[in-house]
Amino acid sequence: MEDMNRKDVIVMKLLHYFITEQDYSPVVLHGAKNEIWLENMNGEYKIVRLVSNYIHNNEQLDFDIFKTRKIVKSIKKKTLNLNMPVLSIFVDLGDNVELKNEKDIDFVRLDNEEDVKKYDFLYKHFPDIDKKLTFSEKGMNLFLRITDDINKKNVIEAQRVEEIFKPKKPIVTTALIIINVLIFLIGYAFNIHDALIGYFGNYKPLVLEGEYYRLFTCMFLHSDIFHIGFNMYALYILGTQAEGFFGKTKFTIIYILSGLAGSLLSVLLNFNTISIGASGAIFGILGALLYFGYNFRVYLGNTLIREILPVICINLLLGFSYSSIDNYAHIGGLVGGFTTSMALGFTTRSGASDKINGIIITIMLFAFLIFMNFFYAG
Repeated sequence: MEDMNRKDVIVMKLLHYFITEQDYSPVVLHGAKNEIWLENMNGEYKIVRLVSNYIHNNEQLDFDIFKTRKIVKSIKKKTLNLNMPVLSIFVDLGDNVELKNEKDIDFVRLDNEEDVKKYDFLYKHFPDIDKKLTFSEKGMNLFLRITDDINKKNVIEAQRVEEIFKPKKPIVTTALIIINVLIFLIGYAFNIHDALIGYFGNYKPLVLEGEYYRLFTCMFLHSDIFHIGFNMYALYILGTQAEGFFGKTKFTIIYILSGLAGSLLSVLLNFNTISIGASGAIFGILGALLYFGYNFRVYLGNTLIREILPVICINLLLGFSYSSIDNYAHIGGLVGGFTTSMALGFTTRSGASDKINGIIITIMLFAFLIFMNFFYAG
């Protein structure tokens, strides 16, 4: 191990830097020899390639670029990510190979650690890379140091993920179900069911006259036993998952803002129809789970996304097939849930830029709906 070659040393140091310092994770690929793919969907470069395969001319480089684009295209489809900048780092290039950055692919040639200083764009995204590639250890000691650091990082990440995925008591979900059921039972027990809908349902003319509370209270009213039964079953199944993933506080915020987004879109596009039910907020939970599945696909694969997307599509199609279903509330809730979960983020997974983007998009969503409802029409 003392006689590790130059390529192995550079690759090990780069692996150490991107995994322990930049939160990249290895990507499992088939058919990609002598190269390591790392991903971080919150990074400036979504993909970093460490290529130790010897490329001795421009024709081989062209083939490497072709192969890279093909693999990236496949990853885009699986992750539903249209923007995927790639950083390809070569540690064994022939002298006559010409590197020119292409659209969405930047190239770096490292014959030694000092070469990182030649690339301004690399320093722009990773300003500490030259310092972090410097180690006092060599040979076997370097190998042990790097593997130990990576293993510690993996253990910490595994503990964080375990905390997110371990079953938790759905306290908020249970409370929401109890509130909805109690209101429904009180309505029928005291023969005020229709009156509650009349006073607290989401009805456009009255909302526009200033009864804004209806945007919120309508989320806790249901028309009949089938309506509340279906919604509470969906809330229990989806809410239990989402509350466990996001935590009680974030889940509560997602639920309320999703319901309000659904109510606002319903007011905007529905006319002279009273809208009630928790389904807008429930679609918000679906949107939040969709965002969660995308961020944790390394652990879940595409299972969660594949399960959620068909449910969303089928329910939206059913909503457009029956006039009694307020599909606008569903769509508003779905969008609101996705953007709100993006704004709130995850402690171990979301970057600051994603959260900022989520906050901006969520504010824009509500600003648009409020403006179109209460200012544009006037």
